[in-house]
Amino acid sequence: MPPSYPLKLAMSMSAQNAMIKRICSCSGGRVSVMSDTITPMKLKRSNDRKVANAVSPNGKTATIANTFGLPAGKAFSCPSATSVCESVCYAGKLEKLFKGVKANLLHNWELLKDADLDTMVSLLTVMIDEFIVDSEKKNAPKLFRIHWDGDFFNDVYTYAWKTVIESRPSVQFWVYTRVEESAIILKDVKNLSLYYSTDDDNAEIGAGLKTNHNVRLAYLGTTFKATESKMKELTGKVGAKCPENNKSIPLISTNGSACVSCGLCVFGKADIRFSASKK
Repeated sequence: MPPSYPLKLAMSMSAQNAMIKRICSCSGGRVSVMSDTITPMKLKRSNDRKVANAVSPNGKTATIANTFGLPAGKAFSCPSATSVCESVCYAGKLEKLFKGVKANLLHNWELLKDADLDTMVSLLTVMIDEFIVDSEKKNAPKLFRIHWDGDFFNDVYTYAWKTVIESRPSVQFWVYTRVEESAIILKDVKNLSLYYSTDDDNAEIGAGLKTNHNVRLAYLGTTFKATESKMKELTGKVGAKCPENNKSIPLISTNGSACVSCGLCVFGKADIRFSASKK
């Protein structure tokens, strides 16, 4: 009997091609295929003007997809979502506004949610390697934002990302997470700038991560004034305001995207504060 479909993505391409030949042989050559090569399903990267590592000459669009997302919410990839983040989640709002965005995220979710570690690593590696090729073609810095939407939905997925990040040291990754276990797993990865996303609902966890593991914090409050006092309480310092959130730099310009031109989060230079009201 021919093997069942779908073929496991973690198989090598040569093994997949050999399997197709066996299938055709077993069925007496009656299987009709366009070619003898399987094209496995791939994860889809996203363009995000705020985090872009390369921008168009007019400074208005991202020219490389250098971020990746999953659908937001506890029903999907955000097991540690707080009431605060759910109330202001800009990514979740984009999912509702743009069907294409939601379709992209659901595609990624379906490929990853039930996958084993090897399959996850294979999928993520292909995606990052394609990003590296795109960056080298444009002579752009290899800066990749993990999860413009979504989060680490379990430990296996977190370890898959850890494996891929460590295997691609030429890329500087950055990520924000509300998942305590994932922050601990990823905290010592050299080419990853990791932030624990903190608010009034999970501030105690953030304080513990800061004290016990020296994890950077990204604190979200209603105003910058409110975040200043809370950040000082958590870390002993007021931290830095996100300059884009504070409206002191544009989302994107001929000088680059806000995140890349600022660099605070990309390279983990400081604990950072965000205001839901941008005031």
